Amino acid sequence: MLSKRVSQLEASPTLVITAKAKELKSKGVDVIGFGAGEPDFDTPDFIKEACIKALQDGKTKYSPPAGIPELREAVSEKLRRENKLNYEPSDIVITCGAKMALFLVFSVLLNQGDEVLLPTPYWVTYPEQIKLLEGKPVKVPTGKDFVLTVDLLKEYTTDKTKALVINSPNNPTGVVYPPEVLKEIATFCYEKGIFIISDECYEAFVYENAEFISTASFSDSLREITFTVNAFSKTYSMTGWRIGYVACPPPFVKAIASLNSQTISNATTFAQYGALEALKNPSASEYVNKMRLEFRKRRDKAYELLRSIPHISLIKPQGAFYLFPDFSYYAQKLGNDIKLAEELLERGKVACVPGSAFGTEGFLRISYAIDTESLEEGIIRISRTLENLS
Repeated sequence: MLSKRVSQLEASPTLVITAKAKELKSKGVDVIGFGAGEPDFDTPDFIKEACIKALQDGKTKYSPPAGIPELREAVSEKLRRENKLNYEPSDIVITCGAKMALFLVFSVLLNQGDEVLLPTPYWVTYPEQIKLLEGKPVKVPTGKDFVLTVDLLKEYTTDKTKALVINSPNNPTGVVYPPEVLKEIATFCYEKGIFIISDECYEAFVYENAEFISTASFSDSLREITFTVNAFSKTYSMTGWRIGYVACPPPFVKAIASLNSQTISNATTFAQYGALEALKNPSASEYVNKMRLEFRKRRDKAYELLRSIPHISLIKPQGAFYLFPDFSYYAQKLGNDIKLAEELLERGKVACVPGSAFGTEGFLRISYAIDTESLEEGIIRISRTLENLS
């Protein structure tokens, strides 16, 4: 019989919808998938070659639980150079992707009943991991611009509040928190003794005048309450490599590394050498910039096409590679956004993730991490399917 904690765990809706779309495709059905949260670009050859060389050089044994020293040093340099964060290599743990990094952070922080504040919409994995570790996810509503404010935060803060999760650029909305707002939120957390878990996985994809700021960079004091989580998955199109990291206050590093050692032992050794090359190779920035420019073009095209559909509203995302339109008008006709997503998949042959999976009913998340032709065709299919509901 399953344990109580596992029996209440829900599968990731993004992976479920992607699996359904792939199943239909395998049967010869022409499905366009907007569900995947990964770049459609291939991992750069120089990263692959570094990994292959590591294999050929016999780098196939256990690594230290916290990661190979060279990669921890390179991450430390990256954080100092790009994010104005002074983390020593000893403050960093290499993990099996950011998802595992988050799980490790929640593991070392949470006791039964501890509350974690989640601004809505939030990434689907946060509440499930918190519940699995016997914490309590607390949904905190945001304004029409999807940005959290201190006033909203105060309403949901209690004496059981242990941490706040900040995800900027945001999945699923693409919102980038303005620096002054982020600083105000972080200062409030410091004053209240609330830890900050800063998910920065989409930092490379910020558009126009939006500015990405690492939460812990405002002051040394804020660095001491912040867990900076990131990964190589999005920035370098290395989703399947499963290499991420967490930089955090020294008292927690040893505990996180120990958890690594007792669960996965270490992130895959030869994959770490690929990640090291991603940080060291001079061509990496050119590759990332190429992706960013292409995503911006796709965002602009998708935004204009979606705006032409009657009865929906959306904000123009400033980062990541998602749009999060409000389809409430159509969702209500069918009952909810889950049924709307099912209708679009069955009749329109388009896979989208319902907003309720992100804590926001009536919306759909549309990933524009697909080629432009498929992006345009998919939105046309959505429009045609919705015409039959009007």
